[in-house]
Amino acid sequence: MQELNQSAVTEFILLGFASNPRTNPLLFTFFLVFYLLILVSNSLLITLIHQDTRLHTPMYFFISVLSLLDMCYTTTTVPQMLVHILSKKRAISFARCVAQMYIFLLFGITEYCLFSIMSVDRYVAICHPLRYKVIMSRWLCLLMVGICAAYGVAGGLSYTFFAMRLPYCGPNEIDHYFCEVPAVLKLACADTSLNDLVNIITGFNVIVVPLSLIVIVYVNILFTIMKIRSAQGRIKAFSTCASHITVVSMFAIPCSITYMSPGSDSSSNSGKKMALFYNIATAFLNPVIYSLRNKDVKNAFLKLMGRGMAPE
Repeated sequence: MQELNQSAVTEFILLGFASNPRTNPLLFTFFLVFYLLILVSNSLLITLIHQDTRLHTPMYFFISVLSLLDMCYTTTTVPQMLVHILSKKRAISFARCVAQMYIFLLFGITEYCLFSIMSVDRYVAICHPLRYKVIMSRWLCLLMVGICAAYGVAGGLSYTFFAMRLPYCGPNEIDHYFCEVPAVLKLACADTSLNDLVNIITGFNVIVVPLSLIVIVYVNILFTIMKIRSAQGRIKAFSTCASHITVVSMFAIPCSITYMSPGSDSSSNSGKKMALFYNIATAFLNPVIYSLRNKDVKNAFLKLMGRGMAPE
């Protein structure tokens, strides 16, 4: 049996985006602003949910966990990308590459699983409103988040172990801005057909299964909504789910394309663009979508601002 990591490569070079002395400062500023907005907006949303007792419900608990995951998820890749944009040397050690790959997958898979849990929460709220608080107890919410974390740990280990057990003997240039599995596998000095199979099986479990649960749940929600007699009641129920469906679609589609396709089938440019979308764009848009469409969050923000201005 092949031993773990008989690799001659001690570090990888992350090519990232095209290096141009004229455009690099603009690119750096663009991503830095995005990153800071992600941290500020998600931190603000978590603060609002924590401070306002009206937001102490299962739905907002899951949204706060989502915001925390978004910050961790982007921090795994963006700070390093910012350094490399302005740096001539874009090297990352083999050990750091393995760590980045695993941590990125850990948070990403956990977040994907959380989306399915959030859909179940919406199902209980709409289809069983009278029993909502009893069913979605604090203990059950914590258990669900724990299951998602375990899912992330197992899925991340599966992807990372099978990717990094291969020999890497050169070249060592990764055409990406971080160590993502499909990009790294292209540098392996061995047949990656087993990895493609493992990635498809793992992807089925961590992507297709949660997505299927979301689809089944929302089909049931749709049937329940159609039974509501008042048009206003149907609109309110639809608007409750619209934010979640939007966020899931933005995250699920690029993730599925990246991780459910054999590594050789995806181009480097499209891989980087899709990674930017589900790694940075969704983390930026999540708090915007959940707050702009939500009167409770707006009221909590105004209340917080009122407290801050009260002493003056």
